[in-house]
Amino acid sequence: MYAPNNDARDPGGPAVTVTNLVKRYGSFTAVDDVSFSIHEGEIFGIIGPNGAGKTTTVECISGLRVPDSGSISVYGLSPRHDRDKIREFVGVQLQESELPPRLKVGEALELFAAIYPNPLDPQEILESLGIKHIERSAFKNLSGGQKQRLSIALALVGNPKIAILDELTTGLDPEARRDTWALIERMRDRGVTVILVTHFMDEAETLCDRLALINHGRLRALDTPEAIAAEAGTNRLRFVPSQPVADEALYAVEGVQVVERKGRFITVTGTGDLAASLINALAADGIHVSELEARHGNLDDAFIKLTRQTAASEGVQA
Repeated sequence: MYAPNNDARDPGGPAVTVTNLVKRYGSFTAVDDVSFSIHEGEIFGIIGPNGAGKTTTVECISGLRVPDSGSISVYGLSPRHDRDKIREFVGVQLQESELPPRLKVGEALELFAAIYPNPLDPQEILESLGIKHIERSAFKNLSGGQKQRLSIALALVGNPKIAILDELTTGLDPEARRDTWALIERMRDRGVTVILVTHFMDEAETLCDRLALINHGRLRALDTPEAIAAEAGTNRLRFVPSQPVADEALYAVEGVQVVERKGRFITVTGTGDLAASLINALAADGIHVSELEARHGNLDDAFIKLTRQTAASEGVQA
């Protein structure tokens, strides 16, 4: 389906550059002095809580909204002044997209394909996304998941150099999510730059080369998923003690911050070389551990930590 698109390669610079972006709605500042660059051919994720400013940011990049200040360059073009040119090579799948209720799926794909100079085959896209069987179905009769897949198809049919995907897999079942992830990776492999807005941390970890964490309109972190996950700085151990152990004894172990119990299992969360500290401390009291499971901090943990830090520093509820 995705033949090489050599025109998509431009080693001379970033595909997208956002500089000091500000967008307000009345007295509310949705995006506050955000700057970042997106490399050509990468999957760039934007994560953050609901209302953080993620969707507003990508709408400014695509030209759907006009910033109050700052600048955006998309392959050297301005979304504000060169919107028609940018639409020729940017595909957008927004969080909520609506079509005329009686418009059929196949008709929508053909209509959108006719807009672009070098579109992909609508039939192949329908097949790839698993919606060929609803080609003759009206938009009003589609389920939420089917509407989501159609929205993705409409974003890709123009054979874009840049694809902006907002909450890509919301409403999809687990198998459909995995299939869609594979499709996005194939897009990246052929040189398409993908901007992915998501609140699913597993999706961000699996797909994204780099992430921007936005909260309360500001950029809070910009790095690889692995580097941001390391910000959590926590480890989690789940084990079964050979005999009862009091919470006080566990909290006395160096690095232990949280103790949780569920049935015969104890889970401790903390920092440092937690496993060694815990095993040695308990062994000194004649207690041995079994069924030990260790997990390092992940993107979920870092996300919660960074957003809570933002809330604490600004005196607002996370």
